[in-house]
Amino acid sequence: MAVVAISQPSEALAGRPSSVRAWLQRLGAYLQALPLILILGFFFVLPILTVLVVSFWDYDFAGLYPDFLTMNYVDTLGSWVTWKTYLNTLKFTALVWCLTLLIGFWVAYFLAFHVRTTTMQMVLFLICTVPFLTSNIIRMISWIPVLGRNGLVNSTLIDLGIIPQPIEWLLYSDFAVVLAMVHLNTLFMVTPIFNTLMRIDRSLIEAARDCGASGRQVLWNVILPLAKPGIAIGSIFVVTLVMADFSTVQVMSGGQSASVALMMKNQMSLLQYPAAAANAVVLLIVVLLMVAAILRVVDIRKEL
Repeated sequence: MAVVAISQPSEALAGRPSSVRAWLQRLGAYLQALPLILILGFFFVLPILTVLVVSFWDYDFAGLYPDFLTMNYVDTLGSWVTWKTYLNTLKFTALVWCLTLLIGFWVAYFLAFHVRTTTMQMVLFLICTVPFLTSNIIRMISWIPVLGRNGLVNSTLIDLGIIPQPIEWLLYSDFAVVLAMVHLNTLFMVTPIFNTLMRIDRSLIEAARDCGASGRQVLWNVILPLAKPGIAIGSIFVVTLVMADFSTVQVMSGGQSASVALMMKNQMSLLQYPAAAANAVVLLIVVLLMVAAILRVVDIRKEL
């Protein structure tokens, strides 16, 4: 009994340093994460909470009035114009996503598997990034003299005798909006897919060919499944950028088309900030649902 009485305090004293050490390690981990928490809290969480709070306020032509009203959400979700605008935005998103995926995958595939030297791969990849040295607005507006009624495309087709008169729908139309968005966002699809394709073990491709697989079978059964994380990351970039784009829709459609972001921009220009905030919250939820759907299909942790 005496031995037991002596051993119990010694075990308690021996356990204290380990518990203190574990507490200090936990505190150190929290201190290391504190700068990131502060930055995300100030620049990400706080603005979203502010928009959420303002979306319940009342307003008129004279100012904003802090309140808790669901009027802005009722007006947003109960309007057929809003639903039509969301459908139009989703249409742009789907078209741009399909085209950027098609173009971006084949550009990345060519760089990864058909360019032999790493130096040339980097050179060609940097050439793809050259347009990003200029503003998005400048690159978007540069399509106007190309697609206009007297632009390069119409003038060339008329001079060649292919068409008798200029094609009207090349500019200030949904076609022009989609074309400009594809031009602006394709690189966001190329980069993650190229990064994923460069990580594929070439021995897997050789093994598939040794087993008698054709080039199409190798592409479909080996390369595409391994490229899914890059495709998912590129899809998230493109979807979020297109859903939030208003300048391209406004300029390239000539005011003949609409998007959710453009609708919010017009509301803010009329000082209807609570209504714009309600639209922003709804748009955020829609985008998050789309991103969640992508993450349910593909696990992008392999790429992170």
